[in-house]
Amino acid sequence: MIVQDAVVIARLAVAVALAALGVGLAAALGIAPAAALELNGQFVQGGLIRGQAAPGTTLALDGRPVRVSADGLFVFGFGRDAPPSATLAVRHPDGRSEARTLGIAARTFPTQRIDGLPERMVTPSDADLARIKREGELIAAVRREDRAATDFRYPFRWPAVGRVSGAYGNQRILNGEPRRPHFGVDIAAAAGTPVRAPAPGIVALAERDLFFTGGTVMIDHGHGLTTVYSHLAEVRVKVGAALDAGDFLGTVGATGRATGPHLDWRVNWFEVPIDPELVAGPMPAE
Repeated sequence: MIVQDAVVIARLAVAVALAALGVGLAAALGIAPAAALELNGQFVQGGLIRGQAAPGTTLALDGRPVRVSADGLFVFGFGRDAPPSATLAVRHPDGRSEARTLGIAARTFPTQRIDGLPERMVTPSDADLARIKREGELIAAVRREDRAATDFRYPFRWPAVGRVSGAYGNQRILNGEPRRPHFGVDIAAAAGTPVRAPAPGIVALAERDLFFTGGTVMIDHGHGLTTVYSHLAEVRVKVGAALDAGDFLGTVGATGRATGPHLDWRVNWFEVPIDPELVAGPMPAE
């Protein structure tokens, strides 16, 4: 016992000396420090959070499992109407568990009025509603995918440059009728303007004529993160194509429900709509 106590005292003395040189006490004693959990992003309504954990960590956001890659990468987001807080349950590889409360800042979303749309696009017929339902399921099916790829890890750029004519979260009044909020960013640009992939991913949907969104492309960036490009005049990619950031995928148009040429760009974590402006940062100069 005396020998063991002497060893402990000696190790503590060394640890104190090393600590004075900037070496941590736990490391000096040979004790593995608690695994760090990094969260990076905007803790606001519409914000996207990217993170890094120790391999083998398991996560759940408000009870919903969050995929963690083999090297510890993960992503999740908060919707337009997210409550003031969320709980991230963490189980570390060593078996320790903790619950982190994440504060979510509220935002104010203005009302946007859009007039001049064909009445059919505001109040669809029964036949149109059936078509809309079928097409909506195509999009929903892509958003349910949970690929192991981690293309979401890369910085996202704007897919086209132009004037932001419709912001995320705006309450829409179409031809005088209240409708759902807008869950994307509208980029007004000349017809034929190239649209490019903002980050690497796999083309998960490529349709030339959907009722509301016209020419439409969806890219899967892994772990449930998808992006959508709507109202395209041309769709120049096929399902299954692997894209790098900057790859050409189509051109700006006015197909579907549109009053003029623009790109409706959306970002989703599964069914949760994320604000593209928070993901890509300010619109770059022309």
